[in-house]
Amino acid sequence: MAPAITLAAETELSAANTGFMLICSALVMLMTPALAFFYGGMVRVKSTLNMLMMSFISLGIVTVLWVLYGFSMAFGTDSGSVVGWNSDWVGLSDIGLTELWDGTTIPLFVFVVFQMMFAILTPALISGALADRVKFTAWALFIALWATVVYFPVAHWVWGAGGWAFELGVIDFAGGTAVHINAGAAALGVILVIGKRVGFKKDPMRPHSLPLVMLGAGLLWFGWFGFNAGSWLGNDDGVGALMFVNTQVATGAAVLGWLAYEKIRHGAFTTLGAASGAVSGLVAITPAGGAVSPLGAIAVGVIAGVVCAMAVGLKYRFGYDDSLDVVGVHLVGGILGSLLIGFFASGKGQSDVEGLFYGGGLDQFWKQCAGVFGVLAYSLVVSAVLAFLLDKTIGMRVPEDVEVAGIDQAEHAETAYDHSGAGGGAARTTATPGSSGSAPAENRKVDA
Repeated sequence: MAPAITLAAETELSAANTGFMLICSALVMLMTPALAFFYGGMVRVKSTLNMLMMSFISLGIVTVLWVLYGFSMAFGTDSGSVVGWNSDWVGLSDIGLTELWDGTTIPLFVFVVFQMMFAILTPALISGALADRVKFTAWALFIALWATVVYFPVAHWVWGAGGWAFELGVIDFAGGTAVHINAGAAALGVILVIGKRVGFKKDPMRPHSLPLVMLGAGLLWFGWFGFNAGSWLGNDDGVGALMFVNTQVATGAAVLGWLAYEKIRHGAFTTLGAASGAVSGLVAITPAGGAVSPLGAIAVGVIAGVVCAMAVGLKYRFGYDDSLDVVGVHLVGGILGSLLIGFFASGKGQSDVEGLFYGGGLDQFWKQCAGVFGVLAYSLVVSAVLAFLLDKTIGMRVPEDVEVAGIDQAEHAETAYDHSGAGGGAARTTATPGSSGSAPAENRKVDA
């Protein structure tokens, strides 16, 4: 994220940068429905609509919270290096139309909406770990609470002037810590509280629509250019262009890395592996892309593709039910991308910081460790506490019979596909539990 510094008084609005950032904001908004398709194809037929809705509801809840107080908490005047606040930004009612964001050539409103899309996407990422078993009302309340006590403060730590990670010099170009580690750690915290799906490790839980998964992955890849390149808030010095190139390079390399591991380990190149490999590369390059060269981006991508492919099987070894591999891809990928900056930072991108392989020693690596594990620990613990409180009050999980029969019909009075001919979307299907579809890792040949 471009640093919030104050430039000379003659700084003027740039129509080119403003237009660019509005386009990037729209691209990032597209990532949330793209994620819904990506996750939606991975679950069984009976949970498809619920999975879609778990992403879509974030568009409503977080948008409103961001306007009311979220932006103020994330980017307002620092308080104790922990959270920001600016009463003039509450409700966004006291912002001038031509007022510029601090140190940039874009209107404050443009920065507000760009960052809003990040805030919307992050809790939606968590939902993939909770497929098939969470009450929709409980999930909606969890989003509101989590955004308030986890995402908004963490965004301030990483990107807000005065935030402890920002002041320490932790590099996170577009969200390796604030978005992906944050969401991945939260997912792990919640699933440790709510437990496993009925039939985990026993019933077939294959993805019901791999074409839908590929569509979602393709749209995510497309939208991610706005997510990454837009985070420099303009391209006057070429850093945004570097990030654009590195986003493509690392993602392609990660696809190759994942598929190579899959072929060597399990004997096949799968579409699910290609889609997951792309996402792992996108995740890993998100924090690092402004600091590394294109050759460094290839290394980051290949490493992320291989390691994340290995990591998706950890849930079988350790017994946690991460339905759609949020931990294996987003948490592990975010950690890799953030820490690899300490080795591959070239000193020729967003800053003059050099990593170990460029003669800079391990100083930046230790800073990255502080950011990574600080965010991970906070999000893991607080998310688990929130899930525990909700579970003990309103209950987080649907009843077992609802989970077995299908959460779509019970929670949304609809089904994703109507096989009865003409009729309304609420018609029941005759699919039996486990007869079609489910989580991605179950379809991968991983060691249980």
